[in-house]
Amino acid sequence: MLNVDALQEIKRRFQEVTDLMSRPEVATDPHQMAELGPERAELAEVVELINAYEAALDEREELRELVEEAEDAELVAMAKDELQSVQNQLPQLERELRVALVPKDDEDANDAIMEIRAGTGGDEAALFAGDLYRLYQRYAEKKGWVVEIMDLSEGSQGGFKEIILGVQGKGVFGTLKYESGVHRVQRVPETESSGRIHTSAASVAVLPEAEDVDVDIQQHELKIDVYRSSGPGGQSVNTTDSAVRITHIPTGLVVSCQDEKSQHKNKDKAMRVLRSRLYEKRLEERRMERDEVRRSAIGSGDRSAKIRTYNYPQDRVTDHRLEGDDKNYPLSDIMDGNLEPIIQALRMAETAERLAHLETEA
Repeated sequence: MLNVDALQEIKRRFQEVTDLMSRPEVATDPHQMAELGPERAELAEVVELINAYEAALDEREELRELVEEAEDAELVAMAKDELQSVQNQLPQLERELRVALVPKDDEDANDAIMEIRAGTGGDEAALFAGDLYRLYQRYAEKKGWVVEIMDLSEGSQGGFKEIILGVQGKGVFGTLKYESGVHRVQRVPETESSGRIHTSAASVAVLPEAEDVDVDIQQHELKIDVYRSSGPGGQSVNTTDSAVRITHIPTGLVVSCQDEKSQHKNKDKAMRVLRSRLYEKRLEERRMERDEVRRSAIGSGDRSAKIRTYNYPQDRVTDHRLEGDDKNYPLSDIMDGNLEPIIQALRMAETAERLAHLETEA
């Protein structure tokens, strides 16, 4: 059985937040509304499930009383049928409510910074990094998200040695966080004349984009260098010092950006990436303090530390974090941006794991 007191506390908090948002001094304060709005929206979904669950419990009790007290045989028979129907509904309602009660990460609603880097495999790895970029670009289009290139370094034969993206939209980080890890590809490279299948890899890191209020960066902690942008082969693509490199002195983190022709715009983009990396670093320290598994680890780009394999000869994508029928997907669909089935399967697996952990603690 669910904890009745805990359910009532959730309903009480929902009403409290609703009342707060209706106050004029709060309704006209953007900062408070930005904090309370998402909380109320999340609580509203849970409260709706609580109400449905409680209504089913009340109906069950009423039908039980009717079965015990009614004298009309036909009425008793009808009540028994309805009671059986409610009894069958309750386990599913309870399951849905338990899933809704699983705590969500606070940063799931954030926008994201996505970093794709070529790993093992040379030119073929850079080409694969380019394929991953196009996959995520197509997926973002289907979701109605906005993708912005923050910085990139092109491969000598195409693709990218590295590309950093800013992705904005509803629930971006909570969705794309499952993409963090090493992605392995098995296929015949375009440059391979003998037709042999090669294995290459690219790493993907997804960071929650931080706001100024999330990370406090002092100006004296920064070392900012400017230089001329360069393209493939090192040739200059800009005659002014528009590229920016920012070093965060306390941590040694370095971020560069040269995608824009404006030094000011490059600095803004570099600061967004730096802020998000520092935010992720702080979140990681909290996770380690709670002895949680580090979900954001992307390894070194080595072929052995993989989360997913893209097998072109067999037209199959395999996600190694999943099991059974949820493990394999048509490669052509996935590369066309139809990533949602994998995301949903990973989300369900994570929820089931968290739910099992909570039930063990209870």
